[in-house]
Amino acid sequence: MRAFVITGPRTAEVQEVEPPVPGRDEVVVDVERAGVCGTDAEFFAGEMAYVHSGDAPYPIRIGHEWMGAISAVGEGVDPSWLGRRVTADTMLGCRRCERCAAGRQHLCADRYEIGIRGGWPGALAERLPVPVTALHPLPDTVDATLGALVEPGGNALRAFRAAEIAPGERLLVLGPGTIGLLTAQIAAAKGVEVHLLGRDAPSLDFARSLGFPHVWTADTLPALRWDAIVDASTAETLPALALDLVEPGRRVVCIGISSDPSLLDTRTAVLREITIAGVLSASGGLAETIDLYASRAVDPRPLVATTTGLDDLPSILAGTRPPEWGHAPKIHVDPRR
Repeated sequence: MRAFVITGPRTAEVQEVEPPVPGRDEVVVDVERAGVCGTDAEFFAGEMAYVHSGDAPYPIRIGHEWMGAISAVGEGVDPSWLGRRVTADTMLGCRRCERCAAGRQHLCADRYEIGIRGGWPGALAERLPVPVTALHPLPDTVDATLGALVEPGGNALRAFRAAEIAPGERLLVLGPGTIGLLTAQIAAAKGVEVHLLGRDAPSLDFARSLGFPHVWTADTLPALRWDAIVDASTAETLPALALDLVEPGRRVVCIGISSDPSLLDTRTAVLREITIAGVLSASGGLAETIDLYASRAVDPRPLVATTTGLDDLPSILAGTRPPEWGHAPKIHVDPRR
């Protein structure tokens, strides 16, 4: 089968590889749609932390935002899974340790991460092996585009939950990329007044096109009460700004990761009694995200600029983007093309 393989920094190609065979308690999924994430670009550039820690040596097969249909089941798997449309949790814990037993498999020290950590192959390929315990069925109302947006939506939902903000309160989201916009959509659907802080005009204009009127730059941000702040940016300076801006006694949620360390003055957090929460993954947020999409309470499909094929990935990951794709942040891939 065809699979996209990164063999080293800025070196990648579509290769013919052996198709997966389901092991015990596993299925094989025929991938219909997969998203390209900032993590994938970091692997391509050689900047991903897991590359340097040894958790994800090259060659690596990326892709962790996906959906598809089950084409084979292994020993111990109910045959009724065959043909079902699914997505899955990226984080595959060992299922033996205390963290896994407590439902925190995404923090398991021995976890695999699909297309990211431990050598588990990713979804930018025609087929993908997945443990049956990680699967989430997709209803017919969740199409291929929505299905491949469940994983980033689950991250955004968990960021929203961590903000502990109520209907009618005001949320500031830093960074109008995919996660920031998904967080904004979810918050708006739950009755929160949403504001977004960004930097460049095209991304801000795109946020406005989604129906968010309160879109600002650092120079135009009004002096309002911010009941919670979600930092979905990759700017190392913004977590400190969030501590300065958020209402005392409330919460700052960090889900974006900068390439350089973010420096915080913990005295600000102490003296203003601010809680700082980090969000690593979509684990625990996938089922509700599917429900939000299925009901159309949240419809993130406008965030997808285009759907292309595996052969276009090297140029996409290198940052080349045709102007006709517009300014929507997400790119999808159909591996069958």
